[in-house]
Formats: sequence, structure tokens, C-alpha cells
Amino acid sequence: MQRPLSFYALWGSQRQASTSRRLLEALRLISPDGVSIEICDLIGNLPIFNPDHEGDRTPSVVDAFAAKIRNADGLIVSCPEYAHGIPGGFKNALDWLVSRDEVPFRPLMFAHASHRGDLVLEQLTEVLQTMSLRIVPEAFLRVPLAGKSDEAQAALLAEMQENGALRASLNRFAQAIRGSI
Repeated sequence: MQRPLSFYALWGSQRQASTSRRLLEALRLISPDGVSIEICDLIGNLPIFNPDHEGDRTPSVVDAFAAKIRNADGLIVSCPEYAHGIPGGFKNALDWLVSRDEVPFRPLMFAHASHRGDLVLEQLTEVLQTMSLRIVPEAFLRVPLAGKSDEAQAALLAEMQENGALRASLNRFAQAIRGSI
């Protein structure tokens, strides 16, 4: 029997009704046996990054955020594009992790909730690779939820659940991780 895997899911928009969060919730609900997904609710509480507040002066919420990442077998990132870039709050969260040891070589899967937004994917790839995260390209998932009504989003997610596309991405991510353990 394979050991269980736990994934920590980060979403770039802090709106509770964001399509990024909705996609992560759908993944959490259909995760295969032996895989659990926890969705991060800490990013909106992180103070603005200041290198003077690292080390012994690191805020407790930053330590809690970093501990969740340390304890995860992999990360799932779903992030919208804001003005052709990474949303400020999400970039701030990443900045808190740059000089820490929780992220190097941690596997990462993108779950993109839009038919557009390639600029943010390129920027995130650059930032995350600079931070030494291991992006797993074969697990990439794109679900065009942005701009659709709640009903249309629900129908699309139901269709992707039925045809196995959501679970297939999670399985590819889990296989990539298990192959490297």
C-alpha cells in the first residue's frame, strides 16, 4: 500500500468566491484515495514582507504558513492574472518564503481557472523556479471557469469530474511525487 499524500493548495485571489478557490475546492472534493488537500486560508493574513522581520522576528502567521508548506508532500497553486501580473497578496506570500528552507525542491502543480492568464503562469513559473520549487508540468490543469456564471462553473466542474480530468491531474501529480520519494 502506498503512503498517503497531503497537498497544500494556495490560491492567488483572496475572494472567497474566486474561481481559483472554486477549482481547488473541486479538486479537494474528488481527491483520490490516499490523497488529501488542505486549502490555505492564511495568505490574506500575512503582513507585508519586510526582511527586517525575518529570523527571530518572523510573525507567527508566517511561521504557521511555512509549517503547512513544510508538512505538505506537494503544493497546488491556482492564481488569476491581475493587470498582467501576479496578485500582490500572493506575491507577498511567496516573498515570505524566498529565504526559508520549506520550498526548495517541493513539487508543485498548477491548477489554472481561466482560458487566459498565460502571463501570470509565465511569471509564476519564473518566480517559483527561482525559489527552486519543482513544477510538475504533466499535472497542469486548466479549467476555463473565469467569466462564467455560477451555474456554468458548476456544470463545467461536474463535467470534468465525470470525464475524470480533475482526478487525472491529481493522479499524475501524485505519481510524480511518489516516483521521486
